[in-house]
Amino acid sequence: MPLSEEREAYEVKILDGATVKRVLSASITSMVYTSADQTVDWAAPLGAGDTLDLRIFHLSALIGRGAP
Repeated sequence: MPLSEEREAYEVKILDGATVKRVLSASITSMVYTSADQTVDWAAPLGAGDTLDLRIFHLSALIGRGAP
């Protein structure tokens, strides 16, 4: 387990400037931002050359959410 944690857990914030568009959670080191979710968040799926502003956090049972 990462950093000697009992379980692996992550949170990803997808941002539009200071606005959080979506928060994804996972118990593995990968997750999917579906085209359906992208359409809800941005009015269309993201395309080639588009970028996202993300904040990725490791969640710890001992100290809570770590720094992005």
